[in-house]
Amino acid sequence: MLQLHPQIDKSPFDMGALTECIDACFECAQICTSCADACLGETEHAGHLMHCIRLNSDCADICDTTGRVLIRQTQPELAVIRAQLQSCLAACKACGDECQQHAEKMNMKHCEVCMESCRRCEQACQALLATLN
Repeated sequence: MLQLHPQIDKSPFDMGALTECIDACFECAQICTSCADACLGETEHAGHLMHCIRLNSDCADICDTTGRVLIRQTQPELAVIRAQLQSCLAACKACGDECQQHAEKMNMKHCEVCMESCRRCEQACQALLATLN
């Protein structure tokens, strides 16, 4: 769809980095939502997972919003896009770090999958930011 946009030739973005970032954001949003739900199902560890559930939910919302902001190609405001990407980076880092602890210390496979997705999204946001600087 991005390739069909009538102003694609005026885009300030590297199309490969942009597409990869959008895909990573939407994937991470879905996985974080699923991880939060899986954490809710971990009844014997519920008290230890409250912060993880919060970070999963925040990360999912921020990643979803970032993906939607990046899809819009008409007259992008680069300062806003940079700030959104930085917010997404911060959310993915925090969520990935938290999930890494649960994957390693509690052998929670859903947190391992979430951590990996957060790391991919973090890298994709960083790569896109680098093309804007």
